[in-house]
Amino acid sequence: MTQYEWRDAAVVAAHGSYDMQSVKPLAEALNTAARNHRKVILDASGISFADSALLNLLILTHQSTTLRVAAPARQLRRLLELTGMDAVLDVRPTVEDAAA
Repeated sequence: MTQYEWRDAAVVAAHGSYDMQSVKPLAEALNTAARNHRKVILDASGISFADSALLNLLILTHQSTTLRVAAPARQLRRLLELTGMDAVLDVRPTVEDAAA
């Protein structure tokens, strides 16, 4: 996982699988980003698997800051669609678009 600033936003680039056992480092990164920036972008292009633990984290982060999910990989995009979270979260095709 990498973190950097893009324009006025914090970008957290996540990689790999996220479930109840592995979501904690991402949660810490998103929480830190939310405390320090008004806009947080999750670069989700490297997420290969996600379940309800990641969905819960996205909801909590969305409630505390302006969260944009950028470039979700196919599995995450499908999960967001099936749960209706694609209508709640601000999902963008690229990090550049999310930062705009």
